[in-house]
Amino acid sequence: RTGTRTRQQENNSPPPLPESSVKFREQTRTTLRGGMASKPAVLMRLVSSAYAVAEKAATIVRKVLQSGELGIVEKTGANDLQTLADRLVQKSICASLSRSFPKITIIGEEELPAEDVEEDLIESRLEGLILEKPCPDQYAGLKEEELVVWVDPLDGTKEYTEAARVLYRPVYSQKPPAPPNRLLDHVTVLIGIAHGGTAIAGVINQPFYNYQMGAAAPLGRTLWGVLGLGAFGFQLQEVPDGKRIITTTRSHSNKLVLSSIRCICVSRQIIQLVEGKASAYVFASPGCKKWDTCAPEAILHAVGGKLTDMHGNAFRYDADVQHMNSAGVLATLRDHQYYLNRVPLAVQQALPSK
Repeated sequence: RTGTRTRQQENNSPPPLPESSVKFREQTRTTLRGGMASKPAVLMRLVSSAYAVAEKAATIVRKVLQSGELGIVEKTGANDLQTLADRLVQKSICASLSRSFPKITIIGEEELPAEDVEEDLIESRLEGLILEKPCPDQYAGLKEEELVVWVDPLDGTKEYTEAARVLYRPVYSQKPPAPPNRLLDHVTVLIGIAHGGTAIAGVINQPFYNYQMGAAAPLGRTLWGVLGLGAFGFQLQEVPDGKRIITTTRSHSNKLVLSSIRCICVSRQIIQLVEGKASAYVFASPGCKKWDTCAPEAILHAVGGKLTDMHGNAFRYDADVQHMNSAGVLATLRDHQYYLNRVPLAVQQALPSK
C-alpha cells in the first residue's frame, strides 16, 4: 500500500520541533534496527507498532474480500456477523502487539479460541515517522502494564459483507444495493490505547480509502493521534460557517437516533467526523462497544473534539470496565455542550444514565 506516508505531512498538530539535520532522521531509523541507549517512550513505540500492524491488517482485509471467500458466521444473529477477515486481523493485531509488548492488556471484539498464530500474520515493524515525534511529557514514563489496548479488527463488517455480495453477485432481480465503494467507505480497523481509563492514543486504518478513484490511485490510509501531540494522516477541516452537519451510524439507525438528528437541525449526513467534515456524530442507542470508540475518541480529542455518552458522561477504558456503551455516543468537533443541550429529553430518558 502506498501514499499514506505522504499524507503524514498533513498533520493536525503544532509544527514539530526542528530537527538538526537529515542525518538525525537517518540515525533514528538506524537505531530501530540496532537498538540505542535512549529508546523512544513505550507509548510511542506502541503507537508505532499499532500503525504498522494496522497496515498489515488492511492488507488482510483486502485479500479476503478479493478472494470472495469471506467465511461468514453469525455471532448473535443475521445482523451480527463475523468474517474470516475479522478473525485473521484480530489474531494478527493481538499476536503482533503481544510479542513486542508482552505486559500490555489487549481486549479484542472477537472471542477466539487460544491457538498458535501463523508467523505470516505477525508484524514486527515499527513506523519510524511516529518514533520521530516527541512523546508528550505526561506519558513519557508509562510502562507496558499500565496500558490497555482496545481492538476492533473490522469495524463495518455488515457493509463489508454487503460489498462482497455486490462484487460477486452482479445480477439482481430487483434494484441493486449501493455501489461497493460506498459500502467499503465504512470499513475500518481500530486500535485504541488507554491509560488510567482514558483513551490517550489511537490508530484507524481505512483499507479501502480511495477505492472509488480507480486502480491507479493509492489504496488505503492510516490516521493516528496521541493526546497532547496531535493527530496525523488526514487534513482537518472545519465545517462551513453557519452550518451544523450531523452524522449517524448507517447500520444502527433507529427512531431515537433520527429524533436526535431532527432536533439538532441536520443539513446533511456525512461520515468521518475525525476528518472535520461533520459537526457532530449522534448514536442514540446501546450497541456500540469500547473497541468501537477508544481509537476514534483519542484521535478526536487530540484535535480538540469531545466524545461522551448521550448524557455527557465520559467513557472509561479500564481493563475491567463493561464493554457496552449503553448510553449511546455523542461526538463533536466543537461546541459539545451546544449539541448535548439539544438532545431530546425522550432520548436521554430512554438510555441509562450510568
